[in-house]
Amino acid sequence: MAESKKYEVAVSAVPQYIAEQSDPANDSYVFAYTITIENVGTVPAQLISRHWIITDAAGEVQEVRGLGVVGRQPLLQPGEKFEYSSGCQLDTPVGTMRGSYQMTAVDGKQFEAEIHEFTLAVPRVLH
Repeated sequence: MAESKKYEVAVSAVPQYIAEQSDPANDSYVFAYTITIENVGTVPAQLISRHWIITDAAGEVQEVRGLGVVGRQPLLQPGEKFEYSSGCQLDTPVGTMRGSYQMTAVDGKQFEAEIHEFTLAVPRVLH
């Protein structure tokens, strides 16, 4: 099997605007997102840390790095999924998030799982 397929994790995101926690009059927009991480490779791998790049519509960038996700460092067997929800606050009604998870396979190989960019937007702001 190709080495790249051996160490492969798929990441998907579903964002949601949280109107009841937002305050548009004061430029505060709260978003939640649910992330699904699936080990589509052939070896067990553990999520060690995360790196997020969050950009608002004004071009302001926040970088977030830390161990695990929601206090966990899940070990995913091949075919296994892990899902969690988290959130962020922006000063604009639209923004994006992207990043990566740093993974370690049970054989010691370290690799990154890319988090493709997704959009955070207040409903009906984007056409």
